[in-house]
Amino acid sequence: MNWHEAANKLGETLRGDAAERDRAGADPTREVALLKESGLLMLLIPADLGGAGESWLAANAVTRIVAAADASVGHLLGYHYLQLWRAELFDNPDLVTLLQRETVAGNHFWAGVSNPLDAALELTPVDGGFRINGRKTFATGAIVADRLVVSATRTDDELKLTFVVDGKARGIEYRGDWDNLGQRLTASGGVVFTDVFLPAGDVLGPQPDHPSPRLSLAAVGFQLFLTQIYVGIAEGALIEAAGYTRHRSRPWPLSGVDEAARDPHIVAGYGELVAEVRAAGALTDDAAAALGDAFDHGTELSEVDRAEAAVTVSAAKVVATRVVNEVTTKVFELVGARATANKYAFDRFWRNARTLTLHDPVVYKASEVGAHFLTGDNPPYTGYS
Repeated sequence: MNWHEAANKLGETLRGDAAERDRAGADPTREVALLKESGLLMLLIPADLGGAGESWLAANAVTRIVAAADASVGHLLGYHYLQLWRAELFDNPDLVTLLQRETVAGNHFWAGVSNPLDAALELTPVDGGFRINGRKTFATGAIVADRLVVSATRTDDELKLTFVVDGKARGIEYRGDWDNLGQRLTASGGVVFTDVFLPAGDVLGPQPDHPSPRLSLAAVGFQLFLTQIYVGIAEGALIEAAGYTRHRSRPWPLSGVDEAARDPHIVAGYGELVAEVRAAGALTDDAAAALGDAFDHGTELSEVDRAEAAVTVSAAKVVATRVVNEVTTKVFELVGARATANKYAFDRFWRNARTLTLHDPVVYKASEVGAHFLTGDNPPYTGYS
């Protein structure tokens, strides 16, 4: 089974009970087990290390397919790919290879702990490594992760380091306090570290205040995968709304047709939304290709090329944000009043979109695109750009 077939099969499985699982809001233990069974977690790991050896673009496509079926699981999977990819930005190929081999051997799921707006975790040097202490408010998927990519600041010289730690290491406490409007199965609650031991050999590398263009791509990668999930949510809303319209919606008496799916106003409404989602998807595909090309430049990546990739991702995010919020609202006008019954759970698409698109203010992405266009200014290097 190729990756496309595996992603579609997983999507069908998730779509079958997505509404029930959304209502339950449990930790995504079963969902991560399904990801592991699918083989999709190994997509980006080279074939000679036991992985699938597929491309960056394949990982982006899979994320969107899964997000269309279940936005929370697409979020978890996209961030898993992101953390694996992010590790390669550091100049530490031996550790990356070791981690990839271990990931294949243990069928590991990855997550991250690095919310830029929280106070930094602290690393205290000890014999053989460090002790990690502190708290992060949000850490998507961490509670069900086998490996965590974490950033923290040394207490002796204030150098920020990024490293990998066992998700079940002694001293890690998961607060289980994610209780938000949407993305209910992402387990995005807080994490507390209390004297967690970090071997020195598990440090990927420093994360300086002014990183190189290549190292700074991590923040752009986060923006890209969020955008893929937005497009996936919009696609998923249209898929399920169309099914309802075909089989359950009643034509309005004045429409002059026998089926709602033949109502010219409904047909045109779907046409407008489908066109917008396809446009957002195409722009996001361009953004994925641009970021993949920037990554392939390696350490030779220039600030100019980095900026072009970042602006392309920001442009996609601006469009996808508008589209997903519009689509997940307007589908209610197409399915009709009876579709607001809780058993159909069409509201989950809007809740997920509304929650996720508030991750960071999209107006700043528009400003980056506008400034680059008008004055040639490059986006600043931040945790979000």
